[in-house]
Amino acid sequence: MLVPLRTKMPKLQGFNRILQVCVNQLHIRPLPVRIAPIESTQFCTYFLDASQWLEHDRFILFHDRQVLVHEEGFLWTAATAARMLQKDAPQLLVSQSDQFRYLAACLNPERLPARAELVPLRGLLVNAGYDEFALAGLGSQVVNWYASHQYCGACGRPTRQHSSERVLLCGDCKLSFYPRINPCVIMLITRGRQLLLARHARFKTGFYSCLAGFIEVGETPEQTVAREVREEVGVQVNNIRYRLSQSWPFPSQLMLGFWADYKAGALMPDGVEIDDADWFDAGDLPPTPEARFSVAGELIDSYVDQVTATGTGD
Repeated sequence: MLVPLRTKMPKLQGFNRILQVCVNQLHIRPLPVRIAPIESTQFCTYFLDASQWLEHDRFILFHDRQVLVHEEGFLWTAATAARMLQKDAPQLLVSQSDQFRYLAACLNPERLPARAELVPLRGLLVNAGYDEFALAGLGSQVVNWYASHQYCGACGRPTRQHSSERVLLCGDCKLSFYPRINPCVIMLITRGRQLLLARHARFKTGFYSCLAGFIEVGETPEQTVAREVREEVGVQVNNIRYRLSQSWPFPSQLMLGFWADYKAGALMPDGVEIDDADWFDAGDLPPTPEARFSVAGELIDSYVDQVTATGTGD
């Protein structure tokens, strides 16, 4: 049985009220936050098998970092998923709502139904929308974490599942392996009405976007912003201020978005990570990412809105 993609996600009323107060104080617009948290006070297991399935469970199925979709979406009923799962592979709890419990699992690619296909996770950004992309992205991160931590990184012994937490344990070393996130910064550099945008060497779409980079050991996010801008395009910045964040499952990043002001220096793209960089007027921008999908687009659009309102961006 196929199920529609657009299921009703729960309202996080208490969390959203707190979030909205913070947003109002910062005068920024958040990306949608609609994935249901799993209540810490409620006992549950994050690792399931067929004996623990419920009628309202919905499955997100993966193979080789791709997600299985059908003509109506990417959620599958237990009856359909059961015919496609890898043998002995656990089903991993992703999230739950008032209507459904969402599980992620690896599938056997030789058992795909006729009306299904494997697609890259990025494809869901455009074809499904941000909420569905976020749910599938969380499932992808959980599946990748589980697959890459079957053995202890210290002693090589097999790990075991925790009974009530999303963690894998080594019985010999007593080490715990939680899902890992990689913190990154992404920053829009501005100079009055002008925005510093770059074309990244890894992406051949022709889009211009914000600069970005991983936070290194011992750095604060603000220090990373200054270092990455200097390394990638050769300029100095100041007035670094946090704006918003986004989980980005490629493979498991937490993107921290910043604005910063140009201070000094001439643009010199490094030619390795950055193919081109330039200053663009807020009223004449090149193709950029959409705000409804990415923190980069939101950083850009919100600054353009500020320029429109003030005339200068100040």
